Amino acid sequence: MNPTLHPTNLTDIRNEEVVYQNPLLFLKIWEIKHDMAQYGLPDPWTWHWHKQVEFLVVTQGQLAVQTKDAYTILEAGDVLLLGSSQPHRTHKYSEAPLHQIVFQIDLTQHFDLSTLAYLHLFSELTHSLEPFNDLFRTQPKVRANAYQLILQIYEESQSRQVGYELAIVAAIKNLLLLLVRNDHRDLHGVTEDASISRLRPALDYIDKHLAERITVDEVCSLLNLSYHYFIKYFKKVMGLSFIDYVNYKRIKKAERLLLTGDLSIMEISFEAGIQNMAQFYKLFKRHNHCSPKEFKQRLRDQAELEASIESAHEEELGAPENQSAITGEIPLG
Repeated sequence: MNPTLHPTNLTDIRNEEVVYQNPLLFLKIWEIKHDMAQYGLPDPWTWHWHKQVEFLVVTQGQLAVQTKDAYTILEAGDVLLLGSSQPHRTHKYSEAPLHQIVFQIDLTQHFDLSTLAYLHLFSELTHSLEPFNDLFRTQPKVRANAYQLILQIYEESQSRQVGYELAIVAAIKNLLLLLVRNDHRDLHGVTEDASISRLRPALDYIDKHLAERITVDEVCSLLNLSYHYFIKYFKKVMGLSFIDYVNYKRIKKAERLLLTGDLSIMEISFEAGIQNMAQFYKLFKRHNHCSPKEFKQRLRDQAELEASIESAHEEELGAPENQSAITGEIPLG
């Protein structure tokens, strides 16, 4: 039976909180295995959603995915992209073993100043992510490359070898590039170098004065542009509003200060140019899905975990050869 003929109440949806495996990478990736022969619709078959986008990759078997608009059967080698806050639910479609990788990520966190012009292609404010699934369905090479990149991200997250963060970030950038290069929609809104160059004085001014009050009028005067033209032009070029961009830069500065300094949260808020603590907490949580204190604690937990893994690895390397066969596998979380 096609479940789209009997949809359940979409008001009964679970908001899934995604806890990042590494708070600096803003992602969670893991493998699910269903080796039992049982398959079909679970009871209850509940909907869920989360703010992060989700890539589903099937490595073995068949997986059924239902959204409010479609019911899709994925097979080994297939990739599906679910947009931010998109309700969905899945089930095992056949009795064959099902192995899948679930990759949840806040894509907006993987853009820096040099690539920010492409952010709006993935922000879902002006562009749906669904056309990327058309790429996976109609272009086997694109699908295969995306499949391999996600597998690489999963393997790096499990091995945690030195430099695994660099490898994961590189794979994410290559995944975004793969989608942009093969998307044949009219992307005239994507920024050209000349547009960025025109805004460069404004962007530099923001960077230099983050700790101070920044107004649109000041930047308009700098560029000799009218207020209304500037705010429209800025959003067209950068993919987000002037205020959102300034807040984005302030939060990024706060993150760096949390990483590298011993300042109090109030001092960090002031250094980032946000004088109102309630506003600082609100903005920080919007960007990181956690408070500044929780962010710092996650960093400490991550550092302790990696230190323990490195220590265990060194002990394993130093263990006598005849004991290597009975050494247990180190849990990597």
